[in-house]
Amino acid sequence: MIDSQPVGGGDVNQAFKLTTTDHQQYFLLMHPSDSKNFYQQEIVGLQLLGQTAKVPQVLANGMWGADAYLLLSYIASQPFGDQYALGRVVGKIHKRTSQNGQFGFNVDDPEGRTTDGGVWYPDWQSFFINERLEVRKRIIMNRHLWTGAMDARYQKAVAHFKALMKTHHSTPSLLHGDFWSGNFMFDENAQPVIIDPTVFYGDREFDIGVTQVFAGFDNEFYQGYQDEYPLDDGYQERLPFYQLYYLMLHLGKFGMEYQGSVKRLLRSLA
Repeated sequence: MIDSQPVGGGDVNQAFKLTTTDHQQYFLLMHPSDSKNFYQQEIVGLQLLGQTAKVPQVLANGMWGADAYLLLSYIASQPFGDQYALGRVVGKIHKRTSQNGQFGFNVDDPEGRTTDGGVWYPDWQSFFINERLEVRKRIIMNRHLWTGAMDARYQKAVAHFKALMKTHHSTPSLLHGDFWSGNFMFDENAQPVIIDPTVFYGDREFDIGVTQVFAGFDNEFYQGYQDEYPLDDGYQERLPFYQLYYLMLHLGKFGMEYQGSVKRLLRSLA
């Protein structure tokens, strides 16, 4: 190796671009851990998504001193690209479903974005409420950022979600699980590359709802998705509940700055 450059943008791992003496480039992730299995969820996710989409190739995983590491192929990127193609790729990913016909996943996410692996439910409504919303709520309560007024509106929002789900059939699609604009990029040919997955099998509207929390997806993305795999009627009413989950995740992880957003969304859903 002749060069190591820190790469920013993540909030969990240390990341580096490595260049070797023969000018080969690699992407290295490192995190303090007592086990190389820290990256197992991401490895499995990249392998699954890589069957349909372009993703970094997993090259090596292990321990370096007290740090777990994951070595990936390096993909040169550019800030803009074909969002229509991105939408089509995500639609193709969502067409893949769990072999057991249930909702969940086998591998734990050590970054705390999901619950323990091996949790499977026969219905999406129960999985989403118990393994997503309620988990986030407990974390927020432990940080003393959950108020009585929030809880009252939350209970009404959950009841509203249950009512909407009575007329919607959920399929256990393969999901990215954390699909915001920081988790895709475009290669030198302006084609989409999917990164940093937290995969599980769930209702595909979950991923689409998350895309609408922060900026980064344009109309071409949604048109590409709809052309590949049209969303079911009434999806506009259901997407805000997945946005609620994502904002609750951020409130529990990053603190008070997200409380106002959670409160406003709860008021609109109650």
